[in-house]
Amino acid sequence: MVEPEAQWQPPDGVGAAGAAKSHRMWRVLLRSPLGMIGAGIMIVVVLIAIFAPVLSPHNPTAIHILHRLKPPGTPGHVLGTDSLGRDILSRLLYGSRISLTVGISAVVLGALIGVSAGLAAGYYGGWVDDVIMRIVDIFLAFPGILLAIAALAVLGAGLLNLVLVLGVLNWTGYARLVRGEVLSLREKEFIEAARATGARGWPVMMRHVLPNVVAPLIVVGSFAVASTILTEAALEFLGLGLPPSVASWGAMLAGGENYLTSAWWLAAFPGLAIMITVLGINLLGDWLRDVLDPRLRGTL
Repeated sequence: MVEPEAQWQPPDGVGAAGAAKSHRMWRVLLRSPLGMIGAGIMIVVVLIAIFAPVLSPHNPTAIHILHRLKPPGTPGHVLGTDSLGRDILSRLLYGSRISLTVGISAVVLGALIGVSAGLAAGYYGGWVDDVIMRIVDIFLAFPGILLAIAALAVLGAGLLNLVLVLGVLNWTGYARLVRGEVLSLREKEFIEAARATGARGWPVMMRHVLPNVVAPLIVVGSFAVASTILTEAALEFLGLGLPPSVASWGAMLAGGENYLTSAWWLAAFPGLAIMITVLGINLLGDWLRDVLDPRLRGTL
């Protein structure tokens, strides 16, 4: 018989357990000013990404040489223009779409690969564990940014290639986390009870093991989105990942490199956008850790 505490809880708002969990999450958020700031920042960034075509005053890729390097406050260009006369504000708004798409998609892809590998390594053990962990060690032995540069140099620029490369680079952290959690769970009584009913392999992992590692995965994933956005910006700054015509924060930073003294706004505004977004994600991740970490529940 499955232990009550090991059973998968219904979604928030369904039943007493879900209502209590939802109430606790809101209580912790309201008691955390930094968590509220992070949540507010991310809500604003997501809304900007969704409604960028509506909010944008100009076409972000339209070139107007006669209006190049206009300073902030210029009529019609609140944040100025770049070296090709493109509106900075419009490019910032559309750039939020690129950063969020790459960050979230790469993290989801890395999580799918890493969780599957970690479940298999922790549950089966033996040679399966040895092979998967040695592959993880090989990936961790190389600097991630260098692997990304090499892979993108071979695959070429493009949003899909960028997501694939960053996703593959992100899977090792999830694999190690899930493997450690599974090793501590696989000998528990409720797992033995599931095996006694005839369940084996992936059904046991998906139904009884995976729900118990969701909380740390959410926390790690939230921080991974922030680091992935920074990596994407770094690759764009190096001229890799996406074509130069695409409006992205990293490409805007690269475009402002040669104008730091004469046109500071070219690099300042995209840098500020990256900083605020990453800050919001990290603050939100801290709040999620406070809510979902069982070691902290008794103190909140």
